[in-house]
Amino acid sequence: MTEPTICVVIPVYNHEHAIGITVNRILERDLTVILVDDGSEPGCAKVLRTLADEHTDVILEVHPQNRGKGGAVKTGLTVAEKRGFTHALQVDADGQHDTADIPRFIDACQQRPDALICGIPDYDETVPRHRLIARYLTHVWVWINTLSLDIKDSMCGYRVYPLVATNHMLERIYTGERMNFDVEVLVKLHWEDVPIVNLPTKVQYPIDGVSHFNLLQDNVLITAMHTRLFFGMLIRLPKILMQNTRRKQTAEGNH
Repeated sequence: MTEPTICVVIPVYNHEHAIGITVNRILERDLTVILVDDGSEPGCAKVLRTLADEHTDVILEVHPQNRGKGGAVKTGLTVAEKRGFTHALQVDADGQHDTADIPRFIDACQQRPDALICGIPDYDETVPRHRLIARYLTHVWVWINTLSLDIKDSMCGYRVYPLVATNHMLERIYTGERMNFDVEVLVKLHWEDVPIVNLPTKVQYPIDGVSHFNLLQDNVLITAMHTRLFFGMLIRLPKILMQNTRRKQTAEGNH
């Protein structure tokens, strides 16, 4: 199998104070960075343009209007594949992901290039407790909608996507474009029989203190997403059960 070629995709919306630090830490790893400006305000847009102008390994894509994190990630994944990469490491712009773990994600990808490598966050004391509770509720719904415990954490945006499988799914199957994307894309790739590899990683609260989670809008979108996924699971029930049985047999055979 061909050696994976990996780039980094970062969706950005008004994180001008943290993005420079995040990008510079990634560039130290000799990786190409694809920044997607998701309709940021002029101050942030200027910072992103400067980063792209100053670094040959930084590619900038711009959404004239805000589409949401999911929409920005979709653009980044499409650009990554068109640029000839086989895999894309998604990193959040706010500095919460530990870039020291990038070699571990790359190593996991090289060992399982067919799989989606998902970060399992090991939070420090900076994360609000109510967020941990909300995350657990979402995880329970994901376990129901996949009829498995394969996805240990569905909301961590630190992950490596196999681009051909992911973009092929996104072209055919609807996924949300805002905060619901991270969860929905995992469930639907699991339905598509893409293997999941879970990788623990340290996560801290955003270093710039900026969160774009809209309590009302995003909770409504996430509730609607879980409803869609539940009925989608019921429609696919026989197929999902067969896939899960095969995965279990394969895992037992490997052991």
